[in-house]
Amino acid sequence: MANVIVNRVKEFLKRFPPFTFLNDASLGLVAKGVEVKYFAQEEYLFKQGDPAQDFFFVLKEGSVQLTESKEGQDRVVEVCDEGDVFGVLALLGKRPYILNARAIEDSLIYAVPVAIFEKILNENSRVSLYFAAGFASGQVVVRTDLSQSQKARRDFTELSKDNGLMIFSGQSDLNFSIDVLTCPKGTPISKAVEKMAEKGVGSIVIVDHNHFPLGIITDKDIRNKLVAQQKSYETPVEDLMSAPVLTKRKDAGFAELYLTMIKNRLHHLIFTEDGSLESKVTGILSDHDILLSQGNSPAVLINALMNTWEVSEMSKIRNRAEMLLKYYLENEVAMDFVANIISEINDIIIQRAVQLAVKKHSPNHLEASKVKFCFLSMGSEGREEQLLRTDLDNSIVFEDVPEEKIEDTKAYLLLIAQEVIETLFACGFQACPADMMANNPKWCQPLSVWKSYFSDWILSPNQQALLNATIFFDYRPVFGHKKLADELTAHIYQEVADRTIFLNFLAKNALLNPPPLGFFRNFLVEKSGEQKDKFDIKLRAMMPLADIARLLVLSHRVVGINNTFKRFEKLSELEPNYTELLIEAGKAYEILMRMRAIEGLKSGNSGRYIHPEDLGKLQRQMLKNTFAPIDELQKIIRIRFQLDFFTG
Repeated sequence: MANVIVNRVKEFLKRFPPFTFLNDASLGLVAKGVEVKYFAQEEYLFKQGDPAQDFFFVLKEGSVQLTESKEGQDRVVEVCDEGDVFGVLALLGKRPYILNARAIEDSLIYAVPVAIFEKILNENSRVSLYFAAGFASGQVVVRTDLSQSQKARRDFTELSKDNGLMIFSGQSDLNFSIDVLTCPKGTPISKAVEKMAEKGVGSIVIVDHNHFPLGIITDKDIRNKLVAQQKSYETPVEDLMSAPVLTKRKDAGFAELYLTMIKNRLHHLIFTEDGSLESKVTGILSDHDILLSQGNSPAVLINALMNTWEVSEMSKIRNRAEMLLKYYLENEVAMDFVANIISEINDIIIQRAVQLAVKKHSPNHLEASKVKFCFLSMGSEGREEQLLRTDLDNSIVFEDVPEEKIEDTKAYLLLIAQEVIETLFACGFQACPADMMANNPKWCQPLSVWKSYFSDWILSPNQQALLNATIFFDYRPVFGHKKLADELTAHIYQEVADRTIFLNFLAKNALLNPPPLGFFRNFLVEKSGEQKDKFDIKLRAMMPLADIARLLVLSHRVVGINNTFKRFEKLSELEPNYTELLIEAGKAYEILMRMRAIEGLKSGNSGRYIHPEDLGKLQRQMLKNTFAPIDELQKIIRIRFQLDFFTG
């Protein structure tokens, strides 16, 4: 499980500079050394004058305020939010802190050990540039060591060979906004903020009567200069704007634009007709746009998704994720990492889709929109295993409401569900053939109905109930009130505990598809139909393993682990007599996932059916080797659940 945590830390850090600039090995080293710290509201991380700790900090969740104490008063310097780096003086000779850092909300912090990061700082010019340009929150950090400048210059030259980033090659495909949000001098900040919210952007340019740029206001300015200082919302924008602004022509070279932003610690660069302050605004370049120019890294795609509300853009990003998946598969990247990344991308798309739907429909359903609900992914996506854009399984659970409100609540949430499904279709996902989707009224229900569903399946486990169990028992909350899902989970485990015979039915179901071990020269293939002479990797190899993992996890009452190979990882700890076998089962499932995804990308389909003759010798042997742990585990289950004597 430690590897899972490290991968999640890596996944988070990779979204934010300077960690964006690290290779996988360096990022892994940093992630392994990170300490997760919790600070309660009003608790200090450090105070001005305190000796530097052995860490610098990255804000994971919550909010941290940086203040300067002077003449008995605290002045707010900055308010840090997700991904902000601060407390970096620990990197520079352990000088005392020059600011206070106080949690203004309950906050989770990643503490990055200086001992690990110093070597990276000295060797990675992009990282040292990040600090030298003062991108860390709260203070500008300046290095005067000329040897570092020489090293940085050499590194920049080498970067032109880096096809992944192409930062200084001049070949990057740079996109920027030409539809710039502006407002005239004298506009109250309340009006400016309203315009920013309407357009869903994080900045507004203040212009004069000629549409020449005077300054810029960003979300950070609003936090630090307006909210933190408790100024009136009628304050004119010129009192809060950052000015003067730096301007360039939009046809300037990528390297020039990038270095201008780095050297001047800019998050936005404004384009004008002739590149000067005395000409009209024609565009704006953000550090987000710079990030997008760096290719198809997970950081780029995740960051891009988190900064768009356009379905068409989300669709393009998901297409790019397919290219990333192909690269990962070809380069044998660890499957748990691949699954985490693709699942995170899928999750963000779903979250964005729900948020868009709520924004669209809630004004016309004011009462229903107040009802708490949770959007659940099920099946392979619920297990964080849906690498390809195959069919969708999802549902909605909402809090119990009075009988007279049920109809209106369901009508509203079905509208939400329909919007989400259409967004997912637009992003290339397919419909569930069995219609197990949230826009089906049967699968959009209050908590009490969901509890009755699961109780019925557990108490009366006919074939349909067991089929439902294999899909619905793997649900995972993706958006909304997670406590609803937690309450449902608690109900399920209680019902299973009271009706253990259900596990016998589930075990019997897990043995329906024995592995084709007898076919040493040929695989067990489909005898007829469209898939004649092809091997069904899902039915004959993946499903048996997924069913076994689910069964054993339920029997051990393990909550919160849905992914099949992570389930086997946990089970290997819980069952020391079978540790090696369970680890092998997890590896087998990873191999099968990879093979199916490769087949799907090659064939442009779900990858479920593989033609054995198309596999190389080693691939065929590897596939056959995955059958062995299935066979052994099915024998154990047959004995453990007494299936030879079970006639249910």
